[in-house]
Amino acid sequence: MGQRLAAVLFSLGVAAFTITNAQARNAIAFSQAPEMSSGTCVGKSIRKALDCAKKQCVDGGGTAEDCLETTACFPAGWSIDIFVQQKDGPHWHEVHCGFDSKETALQASKSVCDRKRRKDLIECSVVTIYNEDGKALEPPAE
Repeated sequence: MGQRLAAVLFSLGVAAFTITNAQARNAIAFSQAPEMSSGTCVGKSIRKALDCAKKQCVDGGGTAEDCLETTACFPAGWSIDIFVQQKDGPHWHEVHCGFDSKETALQASKSVCDRKRRKDLIECSVVTIYNEDGKALEPPAE
């Protein structure tokens, strides 16, 4: 009986730690208004992070209609913002999030920018890396 009680208490402790740890993590969200503005925010939920990112986008000069909710992850993990341009001119940003490390995020960018797969591109490169707290970092020199 004592071992069973100890096992149950241990399991409850692990579950409580896991729930508390998950609750302490943030979501990250991105909003873009093409050719106008963008926003990036962390929050306790995806909805809060998206609302904040859209507000940043609008405050930066985009309109509420043009500031699109483009990407969100919970937990935030590491994120990458990739600038992409086609040979015939159109360009945009692709944002990917939720990576477990900076290195994993950068490795994923190599797949996203694989010119063998995406032959129509003239440019594809990471312009910003975000850590789990949403802090923007410069990408490493290539």
